[in-house]
Amino acid sequence: MRLLDEDEGINPALSVVNLVDVFLVLVAALLIAIAQNPMNPFLEEDVTVIKNAGKPNMEMIIKKGEVIESYKSDGEIGSGDGVKAGVAYRLADGSMVYIPE
Repeated sequence: MRLLDEDEGINPALSVVNLVDVFLVLVAALLIAIAQNPMNPFLEEDVTVIKNAGKPNMEMIIKKGEVIESYKSDGEIGSGDGVKAGVAYRLADGSMVYIPE
């Protein structure tokens, strides 16, 4: 047993093997994090991500299949021609009800 302990202290390759093991665990953790990312390009689902919602620098990222589009807000309120189509109410349970005019 004493010879094994001395060899481990002298042989620097054993510490390199331990470092390789640590890096393999880190690489595996990063691959898992990338796979669970909603904007992963390998997912076949359609995804919409809204960053900074309601703020002047709001950004909307839409992924449909393999196409990813990004829309950035310029901070200004939109305007246009239109007519009032109805009224929406939020109920106590959080659901929305739309009543056309």
